[in-house]
Amino acid sequence: MHSPRYPGLLRDLPDPPAVLFGTGCAEVLELLGEEPAVSLVGTRRASPYGTEVAYALGRGLGAAGVPVISGLALGIDGTAHRGCLDGGGVPAAVVASGPDVVYPRRHRSLHERVRAKGLVLSELPPGTEPYRWSFPARNRIMAGLARVTLVVEAADPSGSLITAEFAKDLGRCVAAVPGRITSSVARGTNDLLKDGATPVSGTEDVLDELFGVGVRRVPEAVHDTEPEDPVLKAALAATESHDSVEAVAAAIGRPISETRAALGHLEADGHLVRRDLAGWERTAR
Repeated sequence: MHSPRYPGLLRDLPDPPAVLFGTGCAEVLELLGEEPAVSLVGTRRASPYGTEVAYALGRGLGAAGVPVISGLALGIDGTAHRGCLDGGGVPAAVVASGPDVVYPRRHRSLHERVRAKGLVLSELPPGTEPYRWSFPARNRIMAGLARVTLVVEAADPSGSLITAEFAKDLGRCVAAVPGRITSSVARGTNDLLKDGATPVSGTEDVLDELFGVGVRRVPEAVHDTEPEDPVLKAALAATESHDSVEAVAAAIGRPISETRAALGHLEADGHLVRRDLAGWERTAR
């Protein structure tokens, strides 16, 4: 497979692999053969809006029993997998290194969670560090494993758009979430929509594309969960009326360093997004 849109970048990629290496739950391979999956991809530099959308889509799809495939990268990819895991779903990561090599390093805990509940795949053998070519190369695998490739925020050019190009070559559905017209990270998704990609405004749109209109829905209970940890729960509640880390720390009676870590955890897990000026907003769940 070679994309006409990015010939210079992709001309040296190897042919699709005959063998994939993996770590995690072997039964997920059977699930990927039975259930239509979604590759949910996007920029590493996600906006608060993109983070919220990626988490909600990953969580909704996971709760609806749809495997979520992504690259385990920073930004949209990792957020989609966190959402899928929190929704009780099955994640499948296609990585640019060997399946046992954690990259980026800060995703060690996420890598462990994906491996415990789902599957980490690669065309590179265990122990292999990522190459420059292996990042765009893994995108063709993600496109091949999924019935739908869904892009949430993507600059142009980007790896996410490469995945969409591969999906088009395979005759698979390409979908995109509309973005702000003033945002550079929405330029790629908005261009995809102009080129005929399926517009997505929520999980139900993706489920309708996969199964037919109204055939499968997100369980109602998935919208109502909150973090179980008491510190996280208290910090989440405090953001309703406080706009700074110091104020939240005082409200919950915890050190600033612990409060900052708790707020970061809530953002990473999709419970909060930062406002442009100050403070946080709770996401729609």
